[in-house]
Amino acid sequence: MGRKRKRWTAFSEAEAALVWRRWREGIRADPIARELGRTTPAVKYLVLRRGGIAPAVRKRAVQSLTALEREEISRGLAAGRSIRRMAGALGRAASTISREIRRHGGATEYRAAAADGEAWQRARRPKRCRLAQLPKLRRIVEAKLRADWSPQQIAAWLMASFPDDPSLHVSHETIYRTLYVQARGALKRELVAHLRRSPGYRRSRRAAHAPDGRGQIVDPISIRERPPEASDRAVPGHWEGDLLAGTKWSNIATLVERQSRYVMLVRLPDRNAPTVARALARRIQRLPNSLKQSLTWDRGKEMAHHKAFTVATDVHVFFCDPRSPWQRGSNENTNGLLRQYFPKGQDVGHYTQRQLDAVALKLNTRPRQTLGWRTPAEALAAAVATTG
Repeated sequence: MGRKRKRWTAFSEAEAALVWRRWREGIRADPIARELGRTTPAVKYLVLRRGGIAPAVRKRAVQSLTALEREEISRGLAAGRSIRRMAGALGRAASTISREIRRHGGATEYRAAAADGEAWQRARRPKRCRLAQLPKLRRIVEAKLRADWSPQQIAAWLMASFPDDPSLHVSHETIYRTLYVQARGALKRELVAHLRRSPGYRRSRRAAHAPDGRGQIVDPISIRERPPEASDRAVPGHWEGDLLAGTKWSNIATLVERQSRYVMLVRLPDRNAPTVARALARRIQRLPNSLKQSLTWDRGKEMAHHKAFTVATDVHVFFCDPRSPWQRGSNENTNGLLRQYFPKGQDVGHYTQRQLDAVALKLNTRPRQTLGWRTPAEALAAAVATTG
């Protein structure tokens, strides 16, 4: 007989509250699951079905009858008091008390606990969001999203374009929420694909700094300590690096020389830190000494073994500030050019090193305006010849 599948049980309100509290703190699904003794897929399902956006904490509206007031109504009915007398004692309108009794079974069937429970459940009915209520606004937002505008750009443009029409104003947060929480039913999920660098759900800003215990970068050297000649591109041999991601966890390492924009591509069988360090070291070790000066990388944990890389190559690794891709501008631009050959949504793991070298050769032999229409290969050769 096959192994019996373990029955999945729903999260209690207390468990769900803990999941969302940890998620807002920037903790990932794995540690949250371990803390609760639940599976990681169960935690992810709870979070991702709401697009990573925690539900609002439920609370009673100020004008709603409380459980204690309903108890007073129940006792008043049992004692035969009039509706006006009960309303006066509670400081409520007589119509409010009358409507409450009529809604929950009438004077003979009214029960405070049952009425309170029904009212609490009725309050859960989803309210239509702003973009669902305003079709014209929704159509404008959809058009701008399809044109690859960010929610912040859309919100700012609406304010500037229609300053006197509040019906055409919407916050960027509302756009994100309507995209990620599909229960709102206003914007199609497919529009998420037009967002830049979006995983399809919202993450807390703390998430970028929250440790998850896997491959943390120890003793990183800040880009602010990088030699001045690297920053001003005065001499060759200073490189920028990153991973070009594909589907199925496939990746290609990209290295760009800052002065000449010469690119090297490195095949990666895996993106774990030891594998990345070894693959990059083997490639850098083949360079002449004049081209082995420094490497600038982002905060990706694939470079957690940067010390081993430096020992093997004598090339120090400098790390960019968090969320600062412009500090590796040459590499970011080159990765954009490489998407012509490795489109998003493609598995890049099946390419051989020979095929990657062929793509790199195409880029390195194309004239570049920033190099005075020389090719990166020509610029690098001239720089090496000058440095001797």
